[in-house]
Amino acid sequence: MKALKSLYALLLLSLMTGVFFTACNDTDDGSYVAPITLGEKIQGKWTLKSIRQVDETNGQALDLTGKFNFTSFTIDLKVDADNVPTSFNIEGSAPALLPTTGTWNMEKPFTNADGTASKILLYSDASQSKKAGELTVTATPGANRVLEFKMTRKVKGQPFVSYVYNLVPVTE
Repeated sequence: MKALKSLYALLLLSLMTGVFFTACNDTDDGSYVAPITLGEKIQGKWTLKSIRQVDETNGQALDLTGKFNFTSFTIDLKVDADNVPTSFNIEGSAPALLPTTGTWNMEKPFTNADGTASKILLYSDASQSKKAGELTVTATPGANRVLEFKMTRKVKGQPFVSYVYNLVPVTE
């Protein structure tokens, strides 16, 4: 029994020594870094890889990539020093399905918690009071540097045709 008491005392002493020496150290978790926003991921100059026209009434799709000079399409989504979306510019001789210049913003700065798609909002003015378009983001750049968005045309609130743009970064 006496040997058991000394074993417990030794065990308690070892445990207390470990607690005393580790309790004095502060854990360095690094400095605070702001989370990456969708605008930060999406910003940059993108060129068209492919485009599909989708009939929203029956789901049939038509590849328009090689038609109507769509391969010349580029979009430059600019941000300021704080990665806040500012202006956009579309170049190329593709049909003008989207406004060619203006300002842009994300509907929400981060991925939607409910799993719904994020939206890029296009405006024709700097004060962002005149909405010129809305793009539904269907693929966000990450490990694969691909941006995909869908622009849907509606009549009386009912979608009838969508254009799905698949974009890759411009290599300069």
